[in-house]
Amino acid sequence: YDRCSPHQRAENRFFRGDYFYYSAMNAGKTTTLLQSAYNYRERGMRVAILTPRLDDRAGSGTVASRIGLQADGIAFDRDADLQRIIEDDIAAHGRLDCVLVDEAQFLGKPQVWQLSEVVDALRIPVLCYGLRTDFRGELFEGSQYLLAWADEMQEIKTICHSGKKATMNVRVDAAGRALQDGPQVEIGGNDRYVSVSRAEFKKVMRGEGSIEPLQAPLPL
Repeated sequence: YDRCSPHQRAENRFFRGDYFYYSAMNAGKTTTLLQSAYNYRERGMRVAILTPRLDDRAGSGTVASRIGLQADGIAFDRDADLQRIIEDDIAAHGRLDCVLVDEAQFLGKPQVWQLSEVVDALRIPVLCYGLRTDFRGELFEGSQYLLAWADEMQEIKTICHSGKKATMNVRVDAAGRALQDGPQVEIGGNDRYVSVSRAEFKKVMRGEGSIEPLQAPLPL
């Protein structure tokens, strides 16, 4: 039984696909995800939010933005079958209108393919939000295959301290010095990462100056 109105069914057909919204750090990806989830729910539609278990800054399974918004999600591990998770969720709770994925750069190649099956086989739109590149300017595995396989891609823009568009991420130490070595995945926020333009990225990687990692809190 289809409980959606004709308008909602038309909206679902229009938005059906695999979307990748990418950006540098601190561009508001999670805020945008939570707004999308709210928009669906406001129209009486059910969504599932998936979040990597390794990102537990707000608690495992909790998706939280820097401006204070948050929602419960389904935490998944690196080897989890995301198509099976969605199928099990539908079996337990009924019709699902959209799947949203936070920190999608941490997906493995098989998981990106499984999400494409959610779109193609289950006919449910999937919206993924994540970083494009790491602190060395190299693609994450999840981002690499989302860029290769997603139906549509859109950049969420943010600004470098220089005033230019920020497209790169710099990992810094407590003194603001750019780090060029270390594991690709190291969970952190404003205290560890700064989004910069490509020109600034080149400059700090050459050791020319430092970047203040902590940003002053903003009144809400």
